[in-house]
Amino acid sequence: MILGYARVSTDDQLLDAQEDALTAAGAERIFADKITGSSRLRPKLDQMIEQLRGGDVVVVTKYDRLSRSLKDLLEIVETIRAQGAGFRSLAEDIDTTTPAGRLVFHVFASIAQFERERISERTREGLAAARKRGRIGGRPPALSPAQKVEVRRMRDEERRPLPEIAQLFRVSVKTIRRA
Repeated sequence: MILGYARVSTDDQLLDAQEDALTAAGAERIFADKITGSSRLRPKLDQMIEQLRGGDVVVVTKYDRLSRSLKDLLEIVETIRAQGAGFRSLAEDIDTTTPAGRLVFHVFASIAQFERERISERTREGLAAARKRGRIGGRPPALSPAQKVEVRRMRDEERRPLPEIAQLFRVSVKTIRRA
């Protein structure tokens, strides 16, 4: 049986394109998670792996839908292999049911991990250079220092309800708690 796995990182992203590609590739069942790839808690992926039988093939549109880190990707593919199943990635044209496919999979996974590390390194370098020039980056604070003082006074001394304070300052309740 061909089983498809799709994943998007946030609830506002759609799985439609992945599901269409998996169906076109012959997936008889599709398991889908809406959760970040860096999180190992992916309930539908775990459910799919539990249901694997010898001879099944797990198909993804891109192997980064399965995992964000090389270590995790290799562990998941090894778990799939240990169940007697194969792994296919449509975008990279990788099929671990063959020896050549396994070799290509490991080479591609290593290159992808290297590129992610280089991107992270370049980002850190860019942020350090910006800090040297006095730029801090990131989202500006929702409350000014004076507003934070007033929020704390209203919250801690007057004991006003957090939703009321949040509405007055046009911020979330979470921001009021952190003030």
